[in-house]
Amino acid sequence: MLNKTLVPQSVARKIQGMIQTGEFQSGDKIPSQREFSQQLGVSRASLREALLTLETLGLLETETGRGTFVVGGKPSSSSHMASWRYSDSYSAFDVFQTRIMLEGRITSLAAGRLAASQLDQMENLTQQMEECWARQDLLSNVEADLEFHAIIASSCSNAMLRSLYQMVREQISETQRHPIPITEPARMRASIAEHRRIIAALRAHDGLLAQREMENHILNTARCAGLAP
Repeated sequence: MLNKTLVPQSVARKIQGMIQTGEFQSGDKIPSQREFSQQLGVSRASLREALLTLETLGLLETETGRGTFVVGGKPSSSSHMASWRYSDSYSAFDVFQTRIMLEGRITSLAAGRLAASQLDQMENLTQQMEECWARQDLLSNVEADLEFHAIIASSCSNAMLRSLYQMVREQISETQRHPIPITEPARMRASIAEHRRIIAALRAHDGLLAQREMENHILNTARCAGLAP
């Protein structure tokens, strides 16, 4: 599990840092995967996953036959989203549509089951999202978002829905990263406000309202990505 998640995440963070500090500048071509994996001391598989994550976030762009290039380190610095990674199995539309149904119901069934410490953690994660966006730390912004949604899913009273969420979590996570390159500051502010409304409904143990807030949040994210399930 460590190699599958933590190592690529660490590598992606290191490369993002190289972009932010100017070691890699906009337009620079990054080294070949063989050379770069040796330089960073990681496997090519871990590097490849890290590069895919950074490409989804709009920090890198791969040009067929030419290599991978730095796009930039600022939010909304790219004018388009990366190719959808799971097109061979599910479209982004399908995943967003599934998220609305699955996470909406999960959220309603988590109401009244989340501990005060979990709700406080969700508040902190939402604050982290806001702060990380402001300092252009896109990786940490998305990681906080992923954890926010995962906490809710972990508290769902239906074990099968919890399992279904884990089964499709990779695809769900990609829909949380995918719109980042075209996300305007106003949309990020709105998304953060939506998180806080979800937390408020969960604190009030109002499952129906929490469900509606989550469904609205995911629908607005889909619209940001140019989709309307």
